[in-house]
This record gives sequence, structure tokens and C-alpha cells, in this order.
Amino acid sequence: MSKKTTIRVRQVKSGIGYAKDQKATLIGLGLRRMNQVVELEDTPAVRGMINKICHLVRIEA
Repeated sequence: MSKKTTIRVRQVKSGIGYAKDQKATLIGLGLRRMNQVVELEDTPAVRGMINKICHLVRIEA
């Protein structure tokens, strides 16, 4: 079996004042509050969501 890689994403900036689709992307990633960290599977879809809101989140090691 292949090991699935995961990435940790932390919300570092609030979604207030940004477009509705960016807020929806935050919620889609499972981020609901500041400094919350979620561990997600590293897929192209997740990477695309992170790229869309890269100014609001930080990828951790």
C-alpha cells in the first residue's frame, strides 16, 4: 500500500472582508477560526484550494 501524504494548514488571517468564494474555500478546507490547524490529504484539489486563499493560510511542515 502506498502511504498517503498529508499537509498541515493553519489559518493565519481572517476571512472577513474577502469575497464569499474565499470564505467558502476556508470552510471547505475545514478552517473556521484563527490559528486553527487542519491536516489534509495532499491532492491537486486541496492544493488548488490552498493556492486560491494563500494570503489567508500557511502550510506547516
